[in-house]
Amino acid sequence: MNDRSAQRLAVLQEALVSGGTLHLREAAELCGVSEMTIRRDLTTQPSPISLLGGRLVMASYPGVAPVYDLTEQQASHYQIKHRLCQRVASFIDDGDTLFIDCGSTLIPLLSQLSHFRELTVVTYALNVANAVAALPNVRLVLLGGLFYASSQSFGSDGMRAAIERLGINKALISAAGVDYERGVSCFHFHEVAPKQAAIATAMQRILVVDASKFGIVRPAYFAALSDFDSVVTDDERAATLEGVAVSTVI
Repeated sequence: MNDRSAQRLAVLQEALVSGGTLHLREAAELCGVSEMTIRRDLTTQPSPISLLGGRLVMASYPGVAPVYDLTEQQASHYQIKHRLCQRVASFIDDGDTLFIDCGSTLIPLLSQLSHFRELTVVTYALNVANAVAALPNVRLVLLGGLFYASSQSFGSDGMRAAIERLGINKALISAAGVDYERGVSCFHFHEVAPKQAAIATAMQRILVVDASKFGIVRPAYFAALSDFDSVVTDDERAATLEGVAVSTVI
């Protein structure tokens, strides 16, 4: 572990030992570094501290449970996600209609879409839509409904039917948890319907997950690993999957 990082984590752990919480800003001020540095410490070093909803808590503190925060996810494993998206781009052809779900894993892909002459992107994620809308060569289909701020995405009862009416060439799917026996899962139940509809409808289904997601089960199950044609990951253990083409990024 980096010595300075270890020292910062030790200071924060001492401050939290009584069971209290620290706002991320307060933690950064306490250690004399930026908030991004604290985020990096927590995501790259083993620590009993969790960052939940912008506050630091001890993971063992009663009542602490995983909470999805898009900003935290974007800061987590960014370089790996960028490399995964570079590999995903090699699956895309001019003229494709792509389904891109919400979350942070596929965000680095969006800047690479400008290299194609013509594409259509179908999404229920506002952050994806905002990035795609700035690309002159990409037609955007934004699926609406009730807005969920924590994931910057929409959900509605009619979203499944809307997706099933579209001709999707490739469904690019991310996940918060991948377990060999219990399947593929995410944090939010409103994501289940659009993900499942895209998987059922698309000509090619591609799961994109970094190694930190393996061995994890999240609340909302949406697919079995066998539902995908390809898995793009940096986890070398995934090479043992049967019936699925695995593209491993080093």
